[in-house]
Amino acid sequence: MAGSKFNSKTFNPQAFGKYVEHVPKPRKNELIKSGVLKGNQDIRETFMSQTGTAYAVLPMYGRIGGEAQNYDGQTDIKATTSTTFERGVVVIGRANAWTEKDFSYDITGGVDFLDDVGNQVSDYWEDIDQDTLVYILNGIYNMNGTKNEEFVSKHTYDVTSKEGEAALVGSTTLNSAIQLASGDKKSKFELVVMHSTVATTLENLNLLRYMKYTDAQGIEREMAMGTWNGKRVLIDDGMPTIEVAAVEQVGTEGKDGYVSAQEAYTKYITYVLGRGAFDYEDIGAKVPEEMDRNPSLSGGEDTLYSRRRKVFAPYGISYTKKSQASLSPTATELEKGTNWELVHDNATVAANRKYIDHKSIAIARIISKG
Repeated sequence: MAGSKFNSKTFNPQAFGKYVEHVPKPRKNELIKSGVLKGNQDIRETFMSQTGTAYAVLPMYGRIGGEAQNYDGQTDIKATTSTTFERGVVVIGRANAWTEKDFSYDITGGVDFLDDVGNQVSDYWEDIDQDTLVYILNGIYNMNGTKNEEFVSKHTYDVTSKEGEAALVGSTTLNSAIQLASGDKKSKFELVVMHSTVATTLENLNLLRYMKYTDAQGIEREMAMGTWNGKRVLIDDGMPTIEVAAVEQVGTEGKDGYVSAQEAYTKYITYVLGRGAFDYEDIGAKVPEEMDRNPSLSGGEDTLYSRRRKVFAPYGISYTKKSQASLSPTATELEKGTNWELVHDNATVAANRKYIDHKSIAIARIISKG
């Protein structure tokens, strides 16, 4: 029966799913440990109910405020109310499939299917999830509009205009970046995601310490993750970069319009995330994994199909779905600034809208030459 065998081995999708789930996921585990990803019961119930959908606008409650009034026995107490914001949340669906030929199995002496494919599928989806987070972060920093651009400006620490080593990350860079973003709330930042070039700069300054984990065989291994100023560091060469072209010397020295020569260089973007930066829920698919067998093609082939539906919802930022062609956003659509905006109360008159305090959003970025 189609989907019941893999290289003459019985395929149990439930057992395979449990196996994949229990394979160690160092990067995902560190995201969870740092508190960057946190569960959200409202999101889960919305998308897992019988009337679940792929996009929803959920209420988000603001904090109470107002100036304390004088209590002197004669001054009336005037009440204020909290603000309820609206937040758009989308389910991101992804799928892939892998085919193996019977002949490959025969000539290798029978590679163990469960161990080999199970470990690879787990790693594959961990990489995809990490890429998804970066796409979302890129989209957030492409937002436009007055309030949105205020967030982008205040949550960006750019040192590339400085001279020499000052244009690279250093001992004070991280602390300055998170203070600019959140002021006295900077202590909530926990995780830094950076390119290996930036990590190398920190290594050369003895500012980066790598962490280790023990695999299923009891072997201690070094992870592509360390700590910087006490913050967990995740190294990923998929982090965005910007190539800056060389500038030739123009004009006359000493007169207006003179521009000195400049060599081409690369801007490296480093993201800093804090506790609760993202609400995360694994919504699931009807059939997460299944097998299909074609006994005639290439002498016999088995294909593993894998599906995922997940929510990564940045705190304080709403997904607008203004530019999305299907029920699941593509990577390109996640990177579009028009699909993101700061959470607000959705007042009819845009000028009267109340926005969330940008300092409460534990997301920041550092732009450096390395």
